[in-house]
Amino acid sequence: MITVKKSDTRGLTKTDWLTSYHSFSFNQYFDPESMNFGMLRVLNDDLVAPGAGFGSHTHHNMEIVTYVVKGALEHKDNTGGHGIIREGDVQRMSAGSGIAHSEFNASQSETSHFLQIWIFPDQRGLLPSYGQKSLPRNGDTFSVKVASGKHSEALLRIHQDVDIEIVKTVEGQAFERALSQERGYYLFLIEGQLTAGNQIVQSGDALLITGEKKVSVTSGQPSHFVWFDVVMDG
Repeated sequence: MITVKKSDTRGLTKTDWLTSYHSFSFNQYFDPESMNFGMLRVLNDDLVAPGAGFGSHTHHNMEIVTYVVKGALEHKDNTGGHGIIREGDVQRMSAGSGIAHSEFNASQSETSHFLQIWIFPDQRGLLPSYGQKSLPRNGDTFSVKVASGKHSEALLRIHQDVDIEIVKTVEGQAFERALSQERGYYLFLIEGQLTAGNQIVQSGDALLITGEKKVSVTSGQPSHFVWFDVVMDG
């Protein structure tokens, strides 16, 4: 089954400094039909005003991956983790037994656009930890496994059998994958346009894929998306 989740069906939190679109139930947005996709619990598409951000707050027992689409984001936590991640950078935080952190737009003039991804961990009570990496700059087209619980070539290690891949394609390029019918696959289109069979996927839309042996999507224009390969049961 391949289902398109349209951008305008997402939840929305909007303040004077934050615009956050929620693919799954989050904060004040609750949809009992959209709680998670397997071990993928949160996918927030965030825009934060210059100099603004999230003050110190705590997380427990969650793998949190942040990918900066544009701008920069400064992270600080109570384990001593500190860094600025910029466009094309990815950050991993294992909240484990408990971590307090803050995230602020590191620019006083440019909006920060980033994705915040939460994955259920395969163990509870882990020692909190933090890491960040830059994606290789390979021009207009690339595919990079940025986080994984199993594959050593991924930029960052997470504590769950989930792969997260960042992909950029040019117009007319196909993205194809052989799939396991035991797993789930989730494609979130950050920007661009894709065709999957007779379905058109626009910016902010997602594809939810289960029970398929393969998938092929084609870029109708230059596209930038996240591909999740997800274990469905923990």
